[in-house]
Amino acid sequence: MNYLNENIDSLNKKLANGSLSADKLTKDTVANIKDENKKLNAWITVADDAKLAENLDFSKNKLAGIPIGIKDNITTKGVKTTAASHMLYNYVPVFDATVISKLKKAQATFVGKTNMDEFAMGSSTEHSYYGPTHNPWNLDKVPGGSSGGSAAAVAAGQVVAALGSDTGGSIRQPAAFNGIFGIKPTYGRVSRWGLIAFSSSLDQIGVLSKRAKDSAEILNVIAGSDDHDSTVSEKKVPDFTSFIGQDVKGLRIGVPQEYMSDAVDEKVRAAVQKQIDFLKANGAIINEVSLPLTKYVVPTYYIIASSEASSNLQRYDGIRYGYRAKNTKSLVDVYVKSRSEGFGPEVKRRIMLGSFALSAGSYDKFFKQAAKVRTLICNEFDKIFADNDIIVGPTTTTPAFDIGSEISDPIKMYNNDILTISANLAGIPAASVPAGLVDGMPVGFQIMAKRFDEENIFRVADFIERNNKFYEKTPSGMED
Repeated sequence: MNYLNENIDSLNKKLANGSLSADKLTKDTVANIKDENKKLNAWITVADDAKLAENLDFSKNKLAGIPIGIKDNITTKGVKTTAASHMLYNYVPVFDATVISKLKKAQATFVGKTNMDEFAMGSSTEHSYYGPTHNPWNLDKVPGGSSGGSAAAVAAGQVVAALGSDTGGSIRQPAAFNGIFGIKPTYGRVSRWGLIAFSSSLDQIGVLSKRAKDSAEILNVIAGSDDHDSTVSEKKVPDFTSFIGQDVKGLRIGVPQEYMSDAVDEKVRAAVQKQIDFLKANGAIINEVSLPLTKYVVPTYYIIASSEASSNLQRYDGIRYGYRAKNTKSLVDVYVKSRSEGFGPEVKRRIMLGSFALSAGSYDKFFKQAAKVRTLICNEFDKIFADNDIIVGPTTTTPAFDIGSEISDPIKMYNNDILTISANLAGIPAASVPAGLVDGMPVGFQIMAKRFDEENIFRVADFIERNNKFYEKTPSGMED
């Protein structure tokens, strides 16, 4: 089963009228994943025994019987959840994340756990204990990260949608590199309970799909309050699909000059400008704005994120669960060897950076200053949103790069996130929708909105999608 020409509506219709059985759909999906995973490596665990929900109700539940991929840092009861790390190579959770519980209630089917950068730390899905994922548009290119497995699986048509997590662009950047739609909701819109933490004040679960409406359907299910997570908003969740099919007349759109600077590849800027011109031609009001603090977002993010990571990852000590080193002679030996052997180089790098930033002699100089800059960034966005409904620009500065070309240069790799990080620091919703092809590879158009205004994101993304119909394209790396 290949989903390149399918969406949730089309599958639901076939399941409801009996022209397609949910059992066959699941079995064909798993078979296709196992066959194509040899070249994509988009999955860590494939559910050979994927189970359908009982008494499927296709009229009540749009997701009933529809296979969905789950990023491997979202806990699934009874299914191995590794966060792509040797540290958790044998971890089988005894509980479901809240988003999984909600999807089960909606009768969705889970067909496996997707590959990712270890503990969601990376921008290319090369930092995985299980090897790199390949981009379905060009198997020699990275799929982006850290949700690269989810993005590649959707782009290749292995599933119609997949869950990912976004800490500094980890949904939007792979969505851009793979030519699909990906949304990071407002911080607090979706429960993080059951998400293996990287940076607790930045992490957010979101959705990747070929069509914006499919993500809206899933966000309708997973968003909302949760007694397990005190950071989740009690705000009423609207029907996000109701904003599909609208026009953009009168919408006020801010375009930051920093996002269209020479730091962005010329061809990427041209593709994005084409979409901006299209929105203007259809009645949107385009305003040039400025986000001068953009030049500070990378160091601010990596100080805050690494500091929170060093705290969150201290629980992995070789004692309670996960990897435990052998041939140890003392308790300290267990700690040191288990963490040294269980964590990969990028995770170790961030733990060390975070531990340094939080140390007694550095806290005021680094972490405290980064927290202050974060507040200024939030204020900067609030000021722009006072006069604009959304902010748009490129999702990334370049198309996908070659596997292995940047992994040895952490600073260069970190700078790949310069256009996506701000949304996480500010806690605002943001998404990437395909803008076109540059040198045969997809590039993304990023849309950001004020907190809890995902509606305008879906409105604009769907409008662009209906015009360029990028979802009809087949990834060149998957063509026979």
